[in-house]
Amino acid sequence: MIAIEALTKTLGGAAVLDGLSLTASQGQRIALIGQNGAGKTTLFRCLLGEYVYRGRIAIDGRDPRTERAAVLRDIAFVPQIAPRLVTPVGGLMRYVADVCGASVASMADVSRRLGLDPEEVARRPFVRLSGGMKQKLLIAMALGRRARLLILDEPAANLDPQARAGLFALLAERAQDATMIISSHRIDEIAGLVNRVVELDRGRIVLDDEIADAGALGSHFDVRLETVRDEPGFARAAAEWAMTEGPPRVWSGVISGPDRLRFLGFLARHAGLVGAMRLDAARREKADAPRVS
Repeated sequence: MIAIEALTKTLGGAAVLDGLSLTASQGQRIALIGQNGAGKTTLFRCLLGEYVYRGRIAIDGRDPRTERAAVLRDIAFVPQIAPRLVTPVGGLMRYVADVCGASVASMADVSRRLGLDPEEVARRPFVRLSGGMKQKLLIAMALGRRARLLILDEPAANLDPQARAGLFALLAERAQDATMIISSHRIDEIAGLVNRVVELDRGRIVLDDEIADAGALGSHFDVRLETVRDEPGFARAAAEWAMTEGPPRVWSGVISGPDRLRFLGFLARHAGLVGAMRLDAARREKADAPRVS
């Protein structure tokens, strides 16, 4: 689906991408990792046809510069930094839906699955929303339409655990019919989402490896833990993970597979408080996918 040959992009006299070559087939889910300045966002901008570059890029055989409109019809993009738009949310969603040939209803469905009802903020300028709200709406406008290539630049940034779970479920529903490139500074953030890892350093690929795809993208884990005493701080944090207290100091909930490492990190920070814990793979039916056009 994607073919990149000898891609070079210079900004400010420095080569941000330096002779990069990469191919990706339909259905691959690629983690694009690397430190700040490695070239991840610049690569995305080239794929989107925003930059002039040297070398060759073809997406389904099309050049993103000379055939940009056709290429963008098949791409859904979530940027790392939300644009500073003063347009009210309702008008912005209508505009994006019209341009993409999608429906506002589909985007609103995705937004609600992430925990944000767009009708409640429809009249508010996009720029005045919180970081989490902006991120949920950007994801909703990207995933609320049918696209064969998903380019997601730090998509889980600013999302609470429940919204992250919603994002992972949405991506799981698209895993069979879309190619995904997902960037992050940390592989543990997105390991459960992908089946291939590409690492950039100074505009060059230093690692390109397939990883075991155990179906974690759509998996869930039942969690049950006991605490040795009451602790308000732990209770607030557990509530963010949608965990509920049954008998006193006994907590239960469901964790998305891709968030398992993050959840274990949360428990490690409260190691002196947790007396016992069980984490079991759960069998759960997929939620109905939103209707997208």
